[in-house]
Amino acid sequence: MPADLMTDLSTNPSTAGVPARLPAAVLWDMDGTLVDTEPYWIAAEHELVAEHGGTWSHEQALQLVGNALTVSAQILREQGGVDLHPDAIVERLLGRVVDQVRERVPWRPGAVELLTALAEAEVPCALVTMSYATLAREVVGRGPAGAFRIMVTGDQVSRGKPHPEPYLVAAERLGVDPADCVAIEDSPTGIASALAAGVPTLGVEAVVPVPRQQGLSRAASLADVDPATLGRIAAGEVLDLTA
Repeated sequence: MPADLMTDLSTNPSTAGVPARLPAAVLWDMDGTLVDTEPYWIAAEHELVAEHGGTWSHEQALQLVGNALTVSAQILREQGGVDLHPDAIVERLLGRVVDQVRERVPWRPGAVELLTALAEAEVPCALVTMSYATLAREVVGRGPAGAFRIMVTGDQVSRGKPHPEPYLVAAERLGVDPADCVAIEDSPTGIASALAAGVPTLGVEAVVPVPRQQGLSRAASLADVDPATLGRIAAGEVLDLTA
């Protein structure tokens, strides 16, 4: 990436005494971004495929990260040999992951702290996930109270990620311009959705690589991110916090 498209926090001029600009809203992906549930999904996929006598590799599982659940279900039918209707596959996977979340919510490092800081700064947050509302409610209900103003889930949109619809719906429901928000994502599919919606985007790698690309900010961990950092991204800076 050209140097003029990527800014490092440590090289920015001092803004001491200047109030930090904040994003109009922060739009959070869930699986892999807010919570480290991708291993839960992968385990559920392996269990279901094995039950139907098929084979399923870790590499195949990674290809499903960020997909709409109906898309993943069809792939499990075609490649994993799961002889169930796609809706039944989604129901089985969701049920298994919900059970695991009820036992333990695997928050990503820095996620709860950033949610709390955004609430204190009165920045509204939306959850934008291809998981269904059943799972999203379990996660949100175990997080900081009132952290999310709205949820947009995979069973509430007609076109899932990488289509921009989920992020456009979230911005519309919050009454904000997508360009004034920041999306936080962990997968190429989700990043593509947010960028296509015109939302400045921060990629935080989890189980799949988040390579550099034009217009994408990156961080190694949410523990390195605060509301002011997100404000800079919303203002048009492209930051690399992975070093």
